[in-house]
Amino acid sequence: MTTCKSLFVYGTLRRGSHNEISQLLARYADFVDYATYQGKLYMILDYPGIMASEYSSDIVHGEVYELRKPNIVLPLLDKYEECGSGFPKPTEYMRKIQPVRLRKGVMISAWIYIYNRSTEMLDEVPSGDFLKIRNG
Repeated sequence: MTTCKSLFVYGTLRRGSHNEISQLLARYADFVDYATYQGKLYMILDYPGIMASEYSSDIVHGEVYELRKPNIVLPLLDKYEECGSGFPKPTEYMRKIQPVRLRKGVMISAWIYIYNRSTEMLDEVPSGDFLKIRNG
């Protein structure tokens, strides 16, 4: 098992989301900082998906958490994101370690749930910020 304890969230797991799984982060993780990821954000249904981008101008906004008990939290998040063993392939998301930039400019490695299907028919979120869409 990897030693990465950082998690970058960009959608329904961000602070202010009032769902059961975001409460899991409140119990087992500490907020570190706001962060960005070099990628594109797409709306799937009423939730987002992220894809890596080669262009530095493509930025997705999110938050980084330090997982106190990654061996408990990550399997529960995998189930929420319907990825990993036990889910039909290709899964909608893949959990990967990717570079993210904290607000203070420091680059770190963090787990991110990357969208794992075609984005051809999806709408891109130009701001790269799911909360701007959700909160109007």
